Amino acid sequence: MSFLRSVAVLVGGTALGHGITAAALPVLSRLYTPADFSLLAVFAGLVSIISVVACLRFDVAVALPEEDEEALRLLALALGTALACSFVVLIAVLVAPSRIAHWLNQSGLQAYLWLLPVSVLLGGGYSALQMWFVREKAFALIAKSRVAQSTASASTQIASGALAVGPGGLLLGHTMNTGAACLFLGYRLLADHATRAAFKRLTWRELRLTFQRYDRFPKYSTFEALCNSAAIHLPVIMIAALAAPTEAGYLMLATYVMQAPMALVGAAVGQVYLAGAAHKHRQGQLGEFTAEVLGGLLKTGIGPLLAVGIVSPAIFGLIFGAGWERAGVLVAWMTPWFILQFLSTPISMGLHVTGHQRLAFALQLVGLALRAGMVWLAASLSPLHVSEWYAVSGFLFYLLYLLTILWRTGLDWKRFLESSRHAVPVCLGWIVLAAAMSLLVSTLRP
Repeated sequence: MSFLRSVAVLVGGTALGHGITAAALPVLSRLYTPADFSLLAVFAGLVSIISVVACLRFDVAVALPEEDEEALRLLALALGTALACSFVVLIAVLVAPSRIAHWLNQSGLQAYLWLLPVSVLLGGGYSALQMWFVREKAFALIAKSRVAQSTASASTQIASGALAVGPGGLLLGHTMNTGAACLFLGYRLLADHATRAAFKRLTWRELRLTFQRYDRFPKYSTFEALCNSAAIHLPVIMIAALAAPTEAGYLMLATYVMQAPMALVGAAVGQVYLAGAAHKHRQGQLGEFTAEVLGGLLKTGIGPLLAVGIVSPAIFGLIFGAGWERAGVLVAWMTPWFILQFLSTPISMGLHVTGHQRLAFALQLVGLALRAGMVWLAASLSPLHVSEWYAVSGFLFYLLYLLTILWRTGLDWKRFLESSRHAVPVCLGWIVLAAAMSLLVSTLRP
């Protein structure tokens, strides 16, 4: 399957999945309060921070080996470590649930902490299985899994909200998001007789040797991913604990809206980039390949992100209901950050393909210190604007991150300029459209 066709398949499935989520958001914002979304933000942050390292990053390595047998051993390692990690989390939430809730300053979370190890296991499992099917270039199957996860999550959250279950409905729906997709891909994996037979032939000695051969992933990539995820989610958890109780809820909705156009194209491009980057690097063409991908991202995603940032302050109250206007203002502040994240994240695996795991880890460590530090400083000096400080810290980090990736992948600047020359008029068109829409809404508003 060609690169463009692979992207199109994943974008189609992602678009449908995010379309379901987008359609559900205006309903959810009326069924749940900003305080409920704040509790979801804390829970989702914990799940994301833990699950991203639950597989010790062997999930990322699944797509790299030339031999399927070695990739299958990496998949087994990823699933096994995810199970072990979720068991450790289970022990923690059973032993000290009240203490965890107290540390987070979220007393309402205590009743739902049992969902945390379940979500970690399902999140890690889905990541590992997804990478196996990325390796197999089964992009249509991955697209279907994304529709399944969005459908399961939205339906669970809406049904729970209609029954007045409380914030637990949001948390259960978040768990169903990865759960449905994990079960879907897991069934398809085990439905293959050859794969089941290969799993049965695995030996502890083979797994140990594979672990040693790819130990750079748990040594370096694990901490890099932990810092990356913590840099995004830990400040939100801090904001929920230090700022107004609803502020993290506004950030949660704003992030959902900003991530929709990013996930629509960026996540799909990133998976296809990973599937081809190792081969391109062996051929000495990674810089040219990166330039082509980055140029495509400029043409397809920057315009919609700019448009969302311009129009959100004017329309959030209309779309999501009274009381959510603050989230629209935060979207405008977060737009520069998400533009740089949209450009850098899909090609970030170029650092791993080129063997720069230590540099990637150092970058994420800097990002964590920068973002958590700015939130802590803002909470002390300007608590009413702590979310704005958080947005600025995201912009500064992803600027540094993108420049480093381009340097280490040896970006072919000539090819990049050629592939992105049409991006400027496209972005201008989106800006004009968004400005006109914002002006129209402001004019018609009573």
